[in-house]
Amino acid sequence: MLLFCLPYAGGSEGIYFNWTKYLDHSIKLCPISLKGRGKRFYEDFYENLNEAIDDIFNNIKNQLDEDDYAIYGHSMGSLLAYELYYKIKENGLKEPKHIFFSGYGSPNIIKEQDNIYALPDNEFIDNVIELGGTPKEIAENNELLELFIPILRSDFKLLETYIYTHRNDKIGCNVSILNGKDDDITKNEILGWKDISDGELNIYNFDGDHFFINDNIEKIVRIINNTLL
Repeated sequence: MLLFCLPYAGGSEGIYFNWTKYLDHSIKLCPISLKGRGKRFYEDFYENLNEAIDDIFNNIKNQLDEDDYAIYGHSMGSLLAYELYYKIKENGLKEPKHIFFSGYGSPNIIKEQDNIYALPDNEFIDNVIELGGTPKEIAENNELLELFIPILRSDFKLLETYIYTHRNDKIGCNVSILNGKDDDITKNEILGWKDISDGELNIYNFDGDHFFINDNIEKIVRIINNTLL
């Protein structure tokens, strides 16, 4: 079983490396590298979310028929996972056994938001921090902020320019929704995943805010193991 993992805004494939300590030996961790960060730091950023999906798909498509697989995405990664599912389906490749949507409300529930990605650096980062859109270790370190502002700005552009498209065919595989109890995602946004999913749906709530993923690794991976084995 392959487990493809997609990062949150500003994150790289490295946020998932610690998971290998807890994953069952039969599950292979496959963190997905995005342009402009991690080992692809020197590549140009995506212009829009569709471009990101095309890139992700092209990088994993040859693996999809080799083995059963699941997808995990946190925050922005959940939206990427959602659109990636339909990209895979449209191309007639084997669909995932399971998708884990973490730290993100159902995309069919449209939230009013200000586009902040075009703001000057100081205003942009103030808004990002206020929204809970960046980990504390980055927000509290000026040198890290200078490094991550371009990445965060690009990722927020993907999120804020995304246009949801209604699809008559719902997600066919089983899904799990993971949420931080202190996050600002509403119950309605969490339950909205039921409206766009046909398979079994399980919801898990964790102590913590939007970045509960960083403080609950062992618990999250235990759910993944129990779900996929």
